[in-house]
Amino acid sequence: MNLGVHIKNARIELSKVIFPTKGQVKQAYISVLIVVTVITAFLALVDLLMSSIMSAILG
Repeated sequence: MNLGVHIKNARIELSKVIFPTKGQVKQAYISVLIVVTVITAFLALVDLLMSSIMSAILG
């Protein structure tokens, strides 16, 4: 197969792709930001709790 066939097939496949709208991208970005923030806060709380427990046991 030659390069021309590959380019033609790539264009055909690319025409089938449905790209997200600006609003969908913004909504997904906000959702990811919220989830990451919640998980970060949870892990920080667990770390603080474990650190306090270890300090009480060892100290």
